[in-house]
Amino acid sequence: MQSATILVVDDEAPIVELIASYLRSEGFSVHSANNGQQAIEQVRALRPDLVVLDVMLPGIDGVELCRRIQQEFDVYILMLTARAEEIDKIVGLSVGADDYMTKPFSPRELVMRVKAILRRSRSQTPSQPQRAANSRPALRYDDLKINPETHEVLAGSLLVDLTPREFDLLYALAEQPGRVFNRDQLLERVWGHDFAGVDRVVDVHIGLLRRKLEPDNDPPELIVTVRGVGYKFVARRR
Repeated sequence: MQSATILVVDDEAPIVELIASYLRSEGFSVHSANNGQQAIEQVRALRPDLVVLDVMLPGIDGVELCRRIQQEFDVYILMLTARAEEIDKIVGLSVGADDYMTKPFSPRELVMRVKAILRRSRSQTPSQPQRAANSRPALRYDDLKINPETHEVLAGSLLVDLTPREFDLLYALAEQPGRVFNRDQLLERVWGHDFAGVDRVVDVHIGLLRRKLEPDNDPPELIVTVRGVGYKFVARRR
């Protein structure tokens, strides 16, 4: 884990230097970018294991940048912001961030969060979404096909554009149709037991999935809320 590559994206040089010095002292390879365009170029060139990403960036802001990165790459993202409102956390997490810290922050805590995020693929059990794609079978329900090998979801003939996190959440639910999962269970299966963010991120991602999978259904039919408990996937297997 200590040989992992980290990209720090922030337009404040002292913050970049502070974060980089603490991460390098733990053996990480650290690179930096000070704006969104530079960050995208660095992600494409370096393929980092994790991006520490400030929300308030010139040009492309951190939320939009997070969305673009997650559309093209499967990379961990830890977001930083000077704003502490919960809605900002939800917005950041909804576009694919793995964790969230507010400024001012403890550099030591940031290092611990980075380590916790990078441990997830090792700490998750073989039944969880981070296992090798070829160990997970494709699932078919009515006209819905979920293919972990290609990371594609087809609704009839339409390809549904999902982020990696949305795909893993859908697969976790669809793998056991009819089973009710509470938020904590979904957080552990999809985000990992080291996740330190807010549990409402599950609700946000469920809402995003519903809008993409069945935009015209109200109430939803595929992913159903079990009041006071959690969520379940309802469909007939072909």
